[in-house]
Amino acid sequence: MTETGDTGEACHAVPWLQYGVAGVKIVFVLAVFRLFSTPFSEEMFGEQWLPMPTWDWAVASVTPVLLIVLARRPTDWSALSGEQTILRIALIFYLVYGLAFAAFQGEAVLWVSVAASLAGLVGMHLLNHEESVHGS
Repeated sequence: MTETGDTGEACHAVPWLQYGVAGVKIVFVLAVFRLFSTPFSEEMFGEQWLPMPTWDWAVASVTPVLLIVLARRPTDWSALSGEQTILRIALIFYLVYGLAFAAFQGEAVLWVSVAASLAGLVGMHLLNHEESVHGS
């Protein structure tokens, strides 16, 4: 993936970046499916096949944070500009679920999800702020 900057020189983003974005999207879809499969199985079949997500939700919530950390170079971050919305949606979704179940159900492992989501959102904010400072 090669982008041309304003001055005409080529800026190279890492080649695995699109695979990382695809991985984050796949993990997010699987996490949402996992979240809704528990009440669905209980309602449709009368028994709960899977418990509500705990440690697996914490692991899934770390994936967008890893992508943000690995793509923190300005070239890589600008290449992710079109994907920031899905990253933000995933982080907020992980944060809301993790916070609700950690606070009200007493699932301590979900505090990892809350911390990872907050770290990801803060990281996105800082990288966007840094890009706007360097862009101006």
